[in-house]
Amino acid sequence: MPAISLEVENLSAGYGPTRVLEGISFSVPAGARLAVLGRNGMGKTTLLATLAGQTRRYEGSIRLGDSDVTTAPSAARAHKGLGYVPQARCVFPTLTVEENLFVGLKARPKTALEEAYAMFPRLKERRRNLGSQLSGGEQQMLSTARTILGRPSVLLLDEPLEGLAPVICEELMAAFTDLAKTGDMTILLVEQRIQSALDFADQVVILERGRLAWTGTPENLTRDHEAVESLLGVGGLH
Repeated sequence: MPAISLEVENLSAGYGPTRVLEGISFSVPAGARLAVLGRNGMGKTTLLATLAGQTRRYEGSIRLGDSDVTTAPSAARAHKGLGYVPQARCVFPTLTVEENLFVGLKARPKTALEEAYAMFPRLKERRRNLGSQLSGGEQQMLSTARTILGRPSVLLLDEPLEGLAPVICEELMAAFTDLAKTGDMTILLVEQRIQSALDFADQVVILERGRLAWTGTPENLTRDHEAVESLLGVGGLH
């Protein structure tokens, strides 16, 4: 599928009776890269989970390209082109790397596995290993590659660098950048490594207590020292 736009309007959502997000509105053009930033507990993971259809929506709408998916279940959103890599490294521990990747192929031929191995060569080296035998970084690569094999039009990445060694972070971000450069996917990235997120994105939104507190470009955020300090809790950015 080619990249498509994402439109979110006045979105409020949460879990059961608890509202986490209030009045969120933003749009991401087809093929663009959006970084979703904010301190811990501000609603970033809930936002991606809501886009994926995994929370309770109270108000607002979500559009993927020309399709209104506001009330669609998760499976229908995936069918419309949404790919979601959650914060938890969701791999099948008793399946091999290759068997995990088969799940992401959907109707595509087995030869498409080479796309995953080209993106993450160490997965090819470990293709006979069980998911439970992989390091945290390798599990993150596997979870990401499995989703990408389905060729989503919009890809949601929830803190893919969390807890990983710097060398693995660099490898993952290089893969995401190469993927974005193809223009085949619209990518939303939630990440606590702020500089990595800004280096990747062309748009930024910051959440504060479940609301949209700042929007703009990475360059503008770097110059907005007050927003960086008050909304992200860091003293400055390079």
